[in-house]
Amino acid sequence: LHVHETTPPAIPANLPRPAILVFSKTNAFRHEESIPPGNSYFAQLAKEKGWGYFQTENGAAFSPEILSKFAAVVFNNVSGDVFSPSQQAAFKAFLENGGGYVGVHAAGDNSHQAWGWYINDLIGATFTQHTMDPQFQTATVNVEDKAHPVTQGLPASWQRVEEWYSFDKSPRTTGAHVLITVDEKTYTPVGMFSKDLRMGDHPMVWSRCVGKGRFVYSAFGHRAESWAEPENRTLMANSVGWALKLNGSECGAAPSTTAQAQAQAQAGGKTK
Repeated sequence: LHVHETTPPAIPANLPRPAILVFSKTNAFRHEESIPPGNSYFAQLAKEKGWGYFQTENGAAFSPEILSKFAAVVFNNVSGDVFSPSQQAAFKAFLENGGGYVGVHAAGDNSHQAWGWYINDLIGATFTQHTMDPQFQTATVNVEDKAHPVTQGLPASWQRVEEWYSFDKSPRTTGAHVLITVDEKTYTPVGMFSKDLRMGDHPMVWSRCVGKGRFVYSAFGHRAESWAEPENRTLMANSVGWALKLNGSECGAAPSTTAQAQAQAQAGGKTK
């Protein structure tokens, strides 16, 4: 499909800040089992944190005016050609000028290949296939960077069930900061027509700085059950917090004063 909306949705005037825009449009394969619980998870997370939240499948929300109301965007299993050229340009400018991005599962698949900047510069690798022998398998994932804000509170390794994605190369080769990898020895990395899906270096979660903006992508999230996994919920909460610049000092930006005040309060200190 090549459907590009031209009339934007109405955004609440009193949207709390910081706010996240959760986008789940699909012009290709739709992960119907995962999108609704994912949207519900992000809505609940925003409520718990006091963040603003708006969810849409309307690509016309991606205009400079509307994006200025949000500090981060989440692509929840977005697939296909979802934006017009002007909407693509608005999203690119939003990120390069300091916005945050969190991509989930299909947001990194090959249905986005026509958008060269997104695949080559943002994702940094092209999806090839996922496991098919069988499709869903238990495997061990390992945290590579235990100090990064996105991986805080996660075990050093754990097992989970997934449709395991493979890519044409490690995004590490295009400058990504790899946060979590999957151990290929713990599952059968075979795809359609017995294709060998081994990568050697096999990242599952990675981040990068894009201009002044922060990007993090997770290949987890095909199954509805993903949103009930404590580790994945922690990973997603950390990822959105980092994208909002509420923690960490990467990408040329210190944590916001709000985040600093929260950290001091949790430590029993006093804020000025």
